[in-house]
Amino acid sequence: MLPIVAKLLRIDPQEVQVSRRGFFCARPSVRIRLEHIGKVFLQGYHAALASRSATSLRRQLGQAEYEYRGFAYEGAAMALTLRDALTPGSPRLLQFMNHAGKDHIYMLHVGAGWACARVPWLRRRLEKFITNFDPVLRWLVVDGFGFHEGYFHHQTAIQSATGLSEESVHVFYQGLGRSLWFVHGCDVKRIASAIDQYHPAFHSDAWSGVGLACGYAGGVTIAEIERAAVLAARHRPALAQGAAFAAKARLLAGNPVRHSELACRMLCQLSAEDAAALCDETLSKINIASANPYQQWRLLLQKLLSPLQSAMGRESRDPVISPQVV
Repeated sequence: MLPIVAKLLRIDPQEVQVSRRGFFCARPSVRIRLEHIGKVFLQGYHAALASRSATSLRRQLGQAEYEYRGFAYEGAAMALTLRDALTPGSPRLLQFMNHAGKDHIYMLHVGAGWACARVPWLRRRLEKFITNFDPVLRWLVVDGFGFHEGYFHHQTAIQSATGLSEESVHVFYQGLGRSLWFVHGCDVKRIASAIDQYHPAFHSDAWSGVGLACGYAGGVTIAEIERAAVLAARHRPALAQGAAFAAKARLLAGNPVRHSELACRMLCQLSAEDAAALCDETLSKINIASANPYQQWRLLLQKLLSPLQSAMGRESRDPVISPQVV
């Protein structure tokens, strides 16, 4: 039965092409990067559809390029969630999260959100579904749901937030903000204009998603990171918080990269390692029993990062770093 399921759920690689999605992308180098991320995601997705064991799946995902490996895990989580949805009581995703895939736990939660967007009964019961996961990280499933809607339905994505609780909507907009990195080809001016069209209550959430994409996916110059900080204006701490979360996810997975380091230094005024440590410090202080501990985590981290934003300026420039794409 497994080959049949894999065939039925297969996603055409053309679905991640910029032209197919109708995205804006002015620079060929950025287009190549963003499309490659999509291809690696689908490699992980298709590997998990056909995999018969967590051990073999982990081995396959480990073949993905170091920098992009997290996206393979994200795709795998989508596939495992779909397989679980088709087999009631199946624990494939949770087992993978707890063992073979635990170092990529952040990306696995996000990938599960993609599946929720595609399965009608999971979509309708999204907030009940996430109660199966970690009290804090479960909200990343909602982030993944928001990203999926922005990526595949960017013209009407905000309609998908209808019916979600206020707690969920804030995280939905974080995922939606992340998707803007792809929809607008890393053009920070266009991204800022898109965020301006959202309800003001969710601007900070969207900028948090932009920071996550900047720190995790990369694709912009140092000058563009600085420009993003200027355009974020009073939401700059949220942008920085997103970059810190990206650093935490990468360091946990053991795949830190230069663009994550630079995003943290430019936006947080911290090294990626220190930004990740601050994520751990703030996580230890939140109330896990609160309505949305993930949102509480974000806001506390933003509060601590806020004073550091005043240091941003000429002194934040590293004279040995060239303004190349990072």
